[in-house]
Amino acid sequence: MQDRAFLALERELAVFLRRARASSGEMARAVHPELEAAAYGLLVRLEECGPQRATDLAAYFGVGKATMSRQLRALDELGLVTRAPDPADGRASLLSLTDEGRARFTRVRDARRAQYVHRLADWDRGEIAELARLLHQFNARAEA
Repeated sequence: MQDRAFLALERELAVFLRRARASSGEMARAVHPELEAAAYGLLVRLEECGPQRATDLAAYFGVGKATMSRQLRALDELGLVTRAPDPADGRASLLSLTDEGRARFTRVRDARRAQYVHRLADWDRGEIAELARLLHQFNARAEA
């Protein structure tokens, strides 16, 4: 029955999201003890995409300018991000990881990847690739 499949999906996604939230908090504290869990995602985005405007980050994460400003100010005060004038618009700033921010983030990300490798050691590489493909497809549709 199709309804059972969606109920099972909903249940497994709820467990996955609960664990992901807890993991984000742990990873944020590993980057810096004062870092909020939500700010870890900002580090991920800046590492993946390079310099970004605060307004673009707020739009990507679906939060207001005030929330984004508070999170970025905290990252700046911790020495994890820096601001530079946007060459395309002198009124705006581009945020990027500092060398310290990149080093801390990379250390935590690499440790997390090692955990995945350990937890999935008995999985076939094809299964891992299929899970990644399906999650990418799910995320792409959610953003569309």
